Amino acid sequence: MNNKNMKTPNQPPQHTRRKALQLVLGSSAALLTFGCGISSADQSKTTNVQSSALDNLNIDPGQLIQRVIPSSGEKLPIVGLGTWQTFDVGSNSGARKRLMEVLTILQKMGGKMIDSSPMYGSSETVVGDLCQQLGLRKEIFMATKVWTSGKQAGKRQMEQSIQRMQAKPMDLMQVHNLVDVDTHLKTFRAWKEQGKIRYIGVTHYTTGAYPGLMRLIKNESLDFVQFNYNIKVREAEKRLLPLAKEKGVAVIINRPYAGGSLFRATRGKQLPEWAKEYDINSWGQYFLKYMLGHPAVNCVIPGTSKPKHMRDNMGAAYGKLPDEKGRQKMVSYLESL
Repeated sequence: MNNKNMKTPNQPPQHTRRKALQLVLGSSAALLTFGCGISSADQSKTTNVQSSALDNLNIDPGQLIQRVIPSSGEKLPIVGLGTWQTFDVGSNSGARKRLMEVLTILQKMGGKMIDSSPMYGSSETVVGDLCQQLGLRKEIFMATKVWTSGKQAGKRQMEQSIQRMQAKPMDLMQVHNLVDVDTHLKTFRAWKEQGKIRYIGVTHYTTGAYPGLMRLIKNESLDFVQFNYNIKVREAEKRLLPLAKEKGVAVIINRPYAGGSLFRATRGKQLPEWAKEYDINSWGQYFLKYMLGHPAVNCVIPGTSKPKHMRDNMGAAYGKLPDEKGRQKMVSYLESL
């Protein structure tokens, strides 16, 4: 699965056009190995596409799970893509070619959200360039952050991010790690009114920041909040996730694999037989579906630079999700290993 050895970060028109399908079918033969059973009862679903283009993929795009952004009613697929480290490749042609395949698979399998930041090196530029080359801008939900102090410095950085990602408007602008958050939120509100950004949010990647995030959820009109949460680090379940749900703030999850430690803990271990009940075909999907089973979670954004990992990640956006009883069963099994 993706980024298993990643260090802790400072931190995630319809997709069904035949042309996009044919592009991936021609360039990603390995997609034939992907499979997941489809069984989703109460989640939002995309419209159906020409099934013949997907016959060999064992997926039904009509069963892609989406959730509603509470502040607008717009739907987003529940799996997206983070870009910390993985997209910081500069002008390296070989790396960019591989990332083009990652982006194509993301879009082909229904994903939309790509999350970046000016602190991620060249990632914003790489995302913008590749999406432009692939003609995906209208298909992608662009999210980035501001990571500096001061009103004018923040405006300059955000303008640069919009230019780098070629996103006019930027779909989501977030305050990275709450840096000078009150100053930037004032700018966000003005820019949203002007149509320069569509949604506003805040982010952090540590449990120690939860009180600050909760203060903002209670006191500010936020569209999104992004924070760390996974099957191992479940502190967010106590108060943060319920509060976001109560206040109608969409939730993006970062660090879904606990910095790769979840893969190290399960290396060489077999999935439980009952995982098939939730259409889980890998440990990565096991970890993602645990989080996605929580009704307050809108989207998880695992990062990867590998096409096979992108396919596997997107597999978690299909099929049945565990209910609370199933999620507790998943925790118990993992703790027993």
